[in-house]
Amino acid sequence: MNQFELDVVINAVTSIAKEELVPRYAKVCRQHKKDGSIVTEADLVMQKKISQCLMQLFPDSVVLGEEMPVEQQTHALAGAKMVWCLDPLDGTSNFAFGIPYFAVSLALIEEGSVSFGLVYDPVRDECFSATKAAAYLNNKIINLAPTNLLLHQSTAIIDFKRLTKKLAVALVSDSPFASQRNFGASALDWCWLAIGRGHVYLHGSQNIWDYAAGQLIFNHCGGYSQTLDSEVVFKHALEKRSVIAAVDANLFEQWCNWIKPYI
Repeated sequence: MNQFELDVVINAVTSIAKEELVPRYAKVCRQHKKDGSIVTEADLVMQKKISQCLMQLFPDSVVLGEEMPVEQQTHALAGAKMVWCLDPLDGTSNFAFGIPYFAVSLALIEEGSVSFGLVYDPVRDECFSATKAAAYLNNKIINLAPTNLLLHQSTAIIDFKRLTKKLAVALVSDSPFASQRNFGASALDWCWLAIGRGHVYLHGSQNIWDYAAGQLIFNHCGGYSQTLDSEVVFKHALEKRSVIAAVDANLFEQWCNWIKPYI
C-alpha cells in the first residue's frame, strides 16, 4: 500500500474509535465469552464498522477479527494475500471498568509477514503506527535510545497470569528489576515500551491480534523481542505466542539470561 492509502486507513480507524469507543467508555454492559474473557457492545460495533470500512477500501482483502468464530479466523488467515488482523478493543476489561488503558489494534499481513501496524489509544489521542521502514507516534518518527540501565534498575511490564508457576514465583520471590507493572492491554504494552514507558517485558500467551501490530512498531523503534523458545514473535498462525522483550540490546541480554533457568 502507498502512504496515501495508509493515511486513509489511519484516519478511518481513529475516527471510528472516537465515535464508537469514547462515548461508551465505562458505560457499557458486558458479557463473558466461553474462555472467561469479557466482550462488550463496543467490541462488536468496532469490529463491524472497521471491517466494513476496510472492505470498501480494499475489496480484495479479508479481515481477521478477534470477535469472529475460530473457523472464520482460520479461513481468513489462510485464504488471502492481504489480511487485516484486527483487535477492535484491546483491554476490554479496562474499558468496561473505567480504567483508561485500552486501544484498537490493526495489522496488515501480506504474504505471511506484517507490513503495517496501527495501535490507537483514544484516551490520550496517541496513534502509534509502523511500516516496514519506520515507526511513528502521531506522524512523528520514534526511536529507542540505549538506556544504559542494568536489569535491577529497570521497570518491567509483566503479565503474571499467563506465566508458568515456576517463572512467576521466581519473579516475585527474587525480582531482578526495580519496579513492575501490568496494565492489561497487550497491543498498547508494546507501544509504551516503544517510547520508553517501561524497559523490559514478559507475557506468556498472546494472540496474533494482540501482538501483530505492536511488535512491528516496537521492533522498528529498535526494541528487541523473541518468544520464550527463542523464536521470532510473529508467526503466520493462530497459535498463541509468548513474549520476552527489552528496549535495548544490553537489557535484553540480561533479561533473557535471568529468565533462562526458569523455562
